Amino acid sequence: MSGHSKWANIKHRKGAQDKRRGKVFTRVIKEITIAAKQGLTDPDANPRLRLAIQNAKGANIPKDTIQRAIDKGSGKDAANYTELTYEGYGPSGIAVFVECATDNLNRTVQDVRSVFNKSGGNLGTNGSLSFVFERVGVFEIPKSDLDEDAFTMEMIDANATDVELQEDTFQVLVPFDSFGAMQRKLESLNIEPESANLQRIPKETINLDLSSAKKVMKLIDALEELDDVQQVYHNLEITEELVNEL
Repeated sequence: MSGHSKWANIKHRKGAQDKRRGKVFTRVIKEITIAAKQGLTDPDANPRLRLAIQNAKGANIPKDTIQRAIDKGSGKDAANYTELTYEGYGPSGIAVFVECATDNLNRTVQDVRSVFNKSGGNLGTNGSLSFVFERVGVFEIPKSDLDEDAFTMEMIDANATDVELQEDTFQVLVPFDSFGAMQRKLESLNIEPESANLQRIPKETINLDLSSAKKVMKLIDALEELDDVQQVYHNLEITEELVNEL
């Protein structure tokens, strides 16, 4: 169940994030703080917090740092983060979807709009890209001693739409409404994912010449550097030539 260009996009995004370890820590810690503030501080009773902690462990964030984030989120002086999204188009008409978490809405919209404008793009209205992306669950699972064929069949039974082994890690895609069911399936198999999250995957990707693609990636990189940005999604085809150039 492989060979789809979306895997190149997912892999590239993860690789880019791995190069920004500080940004990854900030993003995951912020998610823990939000989850703790919006729900209970007991991970067993708060699915969002449980998932955030799981992803923090996958990013090798120390336990005491995780606990401080939980304490911060549950405290009376915890920051009030607002989660919001921005949709727009970059150079050559590439669709760009930005997820943010902020304690200052004016700052965030100004920063995001500035990046789009400076990079030759423009912001659109929310919902304008609903036909471009689909919301799916993405699980990364260490292969360890798992049998590839048997594991793949288990995932298909749990409604996985795609399973691919990349190096030593299984990448598993599930529909948005099957995310929780897949979590429970993995728990029943005593399998702990390295990461699990909801992503926006482009239904179709656009292949550009190298020069144009680099302009788009300049926009993506600038957005990902913003403190309030949690995730950036796009429908640019990530080619091997582009990866080598970057």
